Amino acid sequence: MGYDLLVRGVRAVLQDRVETVDLGVAEGQFVAIAPDLTGPAREEVDGGDLVALPGLVDAHVHFNEPGRTDWEGIASGSRALVAGGGTVFIDMPLNSSPPTLTAEAVEAKRRAAEAASAADFALWGGLVPGNVCALPGMAEAGVVGFKAFLCPSGLPEFPACDDLTLYEGMRVAATLGLPVAVHAENEAMTRGLTERLRREGRCSARDYLASRPVVAELEAIQRVLLFAQETGADVHIVHASCGRAVSLVDEARRRGVRATCETCPHYLLFTDEDLERLGPVAKCAPPFRSLDDREALWAALLAGQVDFIASDHSPAPPELKRGDFFEAWGGINGVQCTLGVLLTEGYGKRGLGLEQLAVLVATRPARRFGFPRKGRIQVGADADFALVDLASQRTLRPEDLLTRHRSSPYVGRTFRGVVRRTFVRGRTVYRAGQVVNRPHGRFLRPER
Repeated sequence: MGYDLLVRGVRAVLQDRVETVDLGVAEGQFVAIAPDLTGPAREEVDGGDLVALPGLVDAHVHFNEPGRTDWEGIASGSRALVAGGGTVFIDMPLNSSPPTLTAEAVEAKRRAAEAASAADFALWGGLVPGNVCALPGMAEAGVVGFKAFLCPSGLPEFPACDDLTLYEGMRVAATLGLPVAVHAENEAMTRGLTERLRREGRCSARDYLASRPVVAELEAIQRVLLFAQETGADVHIVHASCGRAVSLVDEARRRGVRATCETCPHYLLFTDEDLERLGPVAKCAPPFRSLDDREALWAALLAGQVDFIASDHSPAPPELKRGDFFEAWGGINGVQCTLGVLLTEGYGKRGLGLEQLAVLVATRPARRFGFPRKGRIQVGADADFALVDLASQRTLRPEDLLTRHRSSPYVGRTFRGVVRRTFVRGRTVYRAGQVVNRPHGRFLRPER
């Protein structure tokens, strides 16, 4: 057998084990995985002391195109993704201009991504008051599901869902066989606390934390799960920030509710004290939680209750991340750092196995959103993978970031593991600190 690519003697993270094998790739797929493969290859790579991990499938990014490319953009965002070992992203609907609320908007974003993306990609549609009738058209256009906010998104053109919109949107989504992803924070509570604090002239990190307490997240999650139970909808809770949030989803799932949840690297690394130290560059919603909440989140993750991990990459120009905590944009520049956080804090410190890590960042998100050929190193799967040097570590510098803006709360942190090379469908897209080859990302429609 001949190969387009043959990776020799690499420690590969397979579905149930880590094994030293050769990886044979032809026509963009793994066609052979075994020790000592024979046959000619157009390109051979020595695995050496590297580990082959399935390419990350980041199901929650805000690349902001078309429209807000001065904030990020698909070209820069996808370059940072592949530099961090990612091979697939799913872009959120709200930061585009216009937001992705119609089939026409889905098509416009798809065209923009096909022209610019270094990685394969999929798209979320949006659910807002007044667009429930647009959900079937977006489903036909190929979205993986519909994103809703229960509190203001920060953008007036993407308003929060009232309860009736959420309930009716879930009913329609259930008939379409697609999930509804929800940013779950109680609007009345967060708005009331924010207004009170601002009237008092308070605008510090601690004031922002006080305006978005854990209970606001927990109440909203309970409401989403109740609506899901009543409608039969499939729901996904985005960026669960603490162990108690994950437990609510896990308990509902045990009752038969169709529900999953994700958490993000920043909730697994930072605490509320870090928000005070770092300032608005670390502002996000929900905010960082206490040390106890962070450790409970890790416990839930290690117990298998977290479905997967996504970056919730949502950058903004530096001038929007300064000053008054309530005025600053809430979002983390983090798409390049997911693997580093998990290898350092999980694999290195808490015994997270490489097999479980691969499931959390690749296998489960691919399965959750209907990409059967993504997220695993297996014969017949797309040859999406990263070669990682686990023996090395790197302190992140601003110049290492490939995002449009080089400010991030992760700057200055030292991470274990360095991505040496990333492949999308067997083609090198990142090597030795540089993105290589022209954009060739493909649009992924969910397969159900």
